[in-house]
Formats: sequence, C-alpha cells, structure tokens
Amino acid sequence: MKVGIYYNKNYISNNKYYLNIITDYLGSQPDGYKIVEGEGDLSGIGMLMVLGGDGTILTLATACAVRDIPIMGINYGHTGFLAEFDRTHVEDALKMLSNGDYDVDSRSMLDISFKGRHFLALNDIVLQRSTNGNEFVNTIDITAEIDGTLVDRFTADGLIVSTPTGSTGYSLSAGGSILTPGINAFMLTPICAHSLHSRPVVFSDKSVLKLYGEDTHTAINLVADGKILENTRGVDEITVTKSESFVRFITPRGSSFFEKLLFKLNKWSK
Repeated sequence: MKVGIYYNKNYISNNKYYLNIITDYLGSQPDGYKIVEGEGDLSGIGMLMVLGGDGTILTLATACAVRDIPIMGINYGHTGFLAEFDRTHVEDALKMLSNGDYDVDSRSMLDISFKGRHFLALNDIVLQRSTNGNEFVNTIDITAEIDGTLVDRFTADGLIVSTPTGSTGYSLSAGGSILTPGINAFMLTPICAHSLHSRPVVFSDKSVLKLYGEDTHTAINLVADGKILENTRGVDEITVTKSESFVRFITPRGSSFFEKLLFKLNKWSK
C-alpha cells in the first residue's frame, strides 16, 4: 500500500525531524510513499498520513472520503481533536501501521445542497452574519425546518449545523453539547441568539434539515469546515442531509473517545 504524506508547511518547514523519520521508514517499504500537495495527488495511494492540526486534516478529509482513503493524523497543531497520534510517538504509529494493528473509525459527514450545488463537510456548516465593511449586519434571521416541521426562527449572529465530529469544535464554543462519534445525530446550534428560548437542538441524521434566510438585504457568509463557500444576500434554501460517504480515521486499538476528550479539553483550557 502506497502511503500519501500531506503536511502543513507552516508547522514543519523549520522542524522536519519527524517528517524525515516517516519518509525514511516509508521509503524502505516496497510500496514507498508519495508527497501529496493537494486533492489532485490522491490517486494511487491507499492511505493518507497528515501532519498538522485539525485544519490541515480538514483540507483533504472530504476528498479522501469520496475516494475511500483512510487518514492517519499526526498532530503538529494545538488541540488536534482529529489527529490520533502525537508527533513524538510517530515511530510507534509507523510500527502499528506496518503490523496492521489498528482500528478504522468511520465519521459521518454533512451533504449540503445550495443553489444546485453540493458540498460536503466533516465538522460543520455555518451561516454567519457578515462583518465586512459596508455589508456589516448586526444579526441574521434564519428559519429552520426538520422533515418539513418548523423548529424555530432564529435571530442570532449565526447558526451552526455540526456532525458528532464537529460537536467538539465551533459548536462547543457556542454552547452546544458534545456528541459521541457513533451517535446517529446532528446538532443545530445558534450563535449568540437574541432569544432565551433558542437552544441547541439534537436531531436524527436520517432527517432532512432546511434553512431559510429570505431577507435579501442581509449579507450572510456560508462556511463549511472553516472555508467560505459563498457570500450571499439572503438564503432561499439550504438543504442539509447525511452524506453517503464517511471519513475514515486510523486509530490505535482500544482508543477511548472520552479519555482523548478529557486530555484534549484540559490541554485546550491551559
């Protein structure tokens, strides 16, 4: 199996020690390795090793999902919820990979339909008010429906729709709950809602969520996994469902979500 290597040059340009360990090891294997610069380089690999933080992993996560390429995350970032392995343990990770002694954790994604286009997101989709110059707005008004039934009309700074994976990210900072990775649910979290009754809503990932923001005078940013998809005025309709594809992560056998969660959150709070 040829292994692809994708890394964040901002983290690693001045610290290639662990990268060199990986390339030296994989270079001695029959199938070798391939340096991946972007989505176009994913062909011909059976696994992608990503060195960086969560943002680096998110860059190619959905592209790997649709190609059924598992990801091994080596954390070079700060918190690293998506990276199962610390860079100081990279030799153990390589040995585990060589022995096939690992598990594969499948994570659900959002399928987002907007203006006839489709996007995928591993963490979340965010509708947020514009703060850009003449387009600055104080709040946005978003109507949410689940399976054709009105959930709420939110007046807020924005609205987050997150997967279980994304529940430990922006949604958590906005007051959302943490969803365990295996739960078949998504979460709708308002950002600084201007109503005391507006609270996060957990709903089945088998449901169809539709979002409307029909005031065409309101500038809205549509963001998926931290990347702006579009700057728009009003939102006629956004449909969010569960994707048929999954992001697959290589994890150590017996890895505990809650043990990792406590470690990461304690590290984050320092």
